[in-house]
Amino acid sequence: MKKDKIIVILGQTATGKSDFAVEIAKRVKGEIISADSRQVYKDMDLGTGKITKREMKGIHHYLLDITSPSKIFSVNDFQKKALGKIEDIVDKGKTPIICGGTGFYIDAIVNGTIFPDVPPNKKLRKVLEKKTTENLFIMLKKIDVVRAKNIDKNNRVRLIRAIEIAKTLGKVPEINIIKNKFDTLKIGLTLPPEILKERIKVRLLSRTKKGMIKEVENLHKNGVSWKRLNSFGLEYRYVSLYLQKEMTKEEMIEKLNTEIWHFAKRQRTWFKRDKSIIWIDPMKNRDKNKVIKEITKFLKKKN
Repeated sequence: MKKDKIIVILGQTATGKSDFAVEIAKRVKGEIISADSRQVYKDMDLGTGKITKREMKGIHHYLLDITSPSKIFSVNDFQKKALGKIEDIVDKGKTPIICGGTGFYIDAIVNGTIFPDVPPNKKLRKVLEKKTTENLFIMLKKIDVVRAKNIDKNNRVRLIRAIEIAKTLGKVPEINIIKNKFDTLKIGLTLPPEILKERIKVRLLSRTKKGMIKEVENLHKNGVSWKRLNSFGLEYRYVSLYLQKEMTKEEMIEKLNTEIWHFAKRQRTWFKRDKSIIWIDPMKNRDKNKVIKEITKFLKKKN
């Protein structure tokens, strides 16, 4: 059976994935599917580093701005929508390009991961929303110590979902991976640590000047609770704390710089497990030219 070809562009935050994906899409008649767990939400632009219409340069982008920040959007939801979009793009005779830094979302497409079919429990979620993130982690640890070992203990959304599944099934089951129908080429963007650190700092200051604080303030005014904003982590968590006068602007910037860097390191750890990724430095023309040749070869290859 012939497999559809997909290109995946991944890597740490601030490595230039979006611009590179647009560049590749123009060369291969591609269309881009975003694999970012926060960019699916409307009105969350500056805090998530969402690509602008101008930056898209006429290339179609999918799975941006598709749901309200007040609603829960799971990896299952993403998987279903992304697979549908891949089919649509292929039917048009174009190349699907998955671009993002949420490893869990990328694995959901590329590995054909099957997630536990547990519907949302609104009653339980209301109870869990009232608990602190620390208490949620302690709670999960008591129910399922194995899941607690490999979860981001600061991610409220994932903690609540894990508890929800564990309470329904007795534990969080192992995620099943089936052989996928796609022929995949994965390109990872990486930068030297000192350059990435500086880019994170410059980008954060730029977003702050452009109105990131106002963005978070507007989300809250439009009904998104402080707890919900906190669950999005990073920019939304610390800007919310600043708006609630729990830290100064200087403390917010300093804390964000540190936390975004820690997040980038976690992303690197996640992606480095995958030995099939071709890593390049997007600032080096030699690397870019090499990967363009790899893409051309990949698309011509018969499977």
